[in-house]
Amino acid sequence: MKEDHISARKYRANEAIRARQVRLIGPDGKQIGVVSLMEALAIARQHGLDLVEVAPQADPPVCRIMDYGKFLYEQAKKEREARKALKQIVVKEIRLRPTTDPHHVGFKVRDARRFLNDGNKVKVQVRMRGREVMHLQLATEMLQRFAEQVADVGIIETPPSMEGQSMVMVLAPLRRKGGQPGERKAESSSEVIEGAQDSDPQSDR
Repeated sequence: MKEDHISARKYRANEAIRARQVRLIGPDGKQIGVVSLMEALAIARQHGLDLVEVAPQADPPVCRIMDYGKFLYEQAKKEREARKALKQIVVKEIRLRPTTDPHHVGFKVRDARRFLNDGNKVKVQVRMRGREVMHLQLATEMLQRFAEQVADVGIIETPPSMEGQSMVMVLAPLRRKGGQPGERKAESSSEVIEGAQDSDPQSDR
């Protein structure tokens, strides 16, 4: 693990530092040189700041004069942002049938909008059975109309294509200004979760 990525809780400061000698960096970021721990502590006190061991693996350990409280706050903030960037993007799944009533499609659109606003991707599939597979254009048009109804919050990431007996399309959150969900750039594994509860009595027929 790189020194810069050590958890904030693992940094030693002031009298908790165990080394007898340290390589000291001043509050301005300039190297002062190798000095005794007692001398480094005295210099830190003169500045009204703390002595923080930032590279314990070095020989001698590297210590820097700084505001320890502010340093811990900044490190914790960086760790939170790093965890947020790695947050898993969930793929919600919505199922339709070629015969799904437009009224019930509206419920599915509402659910898709909510999922996209939460920063999730949405996999929309039109499941076909028997001879319905012969009418792929109808399923494609159904998905395109679906995408148009969420165009203000999502974009088509994967255009309609066949997967087994289903025509499938994947929607992704729309990129927005101000750190909205669509701006997440994490490349994490996706989890397919059953999305909206099927309120359409015909949807699984």
